[in-house]
Amino acid sequence: MKLNSAQVEKALTQFEAQVIPDDHPLVAKLNELFGDHTFFLDNNGLNVVEPSESSEMGVPAGTVVNLANWSDPQFTSLAPHEPEPTEVVVILESRHS
Repeated sequence: MKLNSAQVEKALTQFEAQVIPDDHPLVAKLNELFGDHTFFLDNNGLNVVEPSESSEMGVPAGTVVNLANWSDPQFTSLAPHEPEPTEVVVILESRHS
């Protein structure tokens, strides 16, 4: 799922990670491997946000899905694996009254 800048900001307030900027040279390869997503790096590795099956109160939400784990203690190399949904769910938009 590709997030807009407001959704990225909102997601980053809910889980500790860094977004990989769209203009980063690695993004083209990541898109080739995993599809068109907004990519995040955290202590566990490479993640994306996928739409949640059920979002509370009709507010758009997404589940953080881990795509690759760090394969070394220096966080310099990633080992891809089957996508693994995490327990982290982020609210992507504020509910407007």
